[in-house]
Amino acid sequence: MKILIIEDEANIIQLIRLYLEQASFMVLSASDGISGLELHAREHPDLVILDLMLPGLDGMEVCRRIRAWASTPILMLTARSGEDDRIAGLELGADDYLVKPFSPREVVSRVKAILRRTAGDSAGANAPHVANHEEVRHFDRLTIHIPERRVEVNGQRVTLTAKEFDLLVMLTSSPERVFTREALLNQVWGYTYIGDGRTVDVHIGTLRKKIEAVKGAPHYVKTVWGVGYKFSLEEQEEHE
Repeated sequence: MKILIIEDEANIIQLIRLYLEQASFMVLSASDGISGLELHAREHPDLVILDLMLPGLDGMEVCRRIRAWASTPILMLTARSGEDDRIAGLELGADDYLVKPFSPREVVSRVKAILRRTAGDSAGANAPHVANHEEVRHFDRLTIHIPERRVEVNGQRVTLTAKEFDLLVMLTSSPERVFTREALLNQVWGYTYIGDGRTVDVHIGTLRKKIEAVKGAPHYVKTVWGVGYKFSLEEQEEHE
């Protein structure tokens, strides 16, 4: 599979390239945002490893532009310790992030996990715990078309990212069941919980916003404080 690294530090490119090639990946690289976008458009990589701090066109803008025309999985790298930057990247559509300094083995592990999720989607395993015979889920004003990965609220289509869709399918697989962040991270992202549930929180937040942006949409996804999240049809609960 083909991995595109967009990173301005040559030593980091070389290190990641070494480990990815040892794992049998084909690696392309670009040292700035514009070149990275051109390579992406020409080579159609299976995944992009994108540095947040790039000369000229920064990683946020590169992520936004890729998301405007493609659903290529994006693993964002950042040297910034601030939570806001990581959240912004996830909200723009990045699938995951790693904070520098990081282990190159962890990069390979994250890449494999993201690609497993993508490969499962393409093969028809559209989300965790979806039975092969199950095609459509109806919940009050919400309809989930699983094979087409399409969601409608009050008959209006809601466009979700791959991770947002997978989270929704996971939560609706067992209404009223509380899923911990650890369980959601493991099932949807495909790797073991490593201590930071903010990735899940951000994607839950954007999922809620998109559903509730539809006029008359109920508050389906609820927080269970100190535990995790659940899908519920009970209207009496207040917004978190």
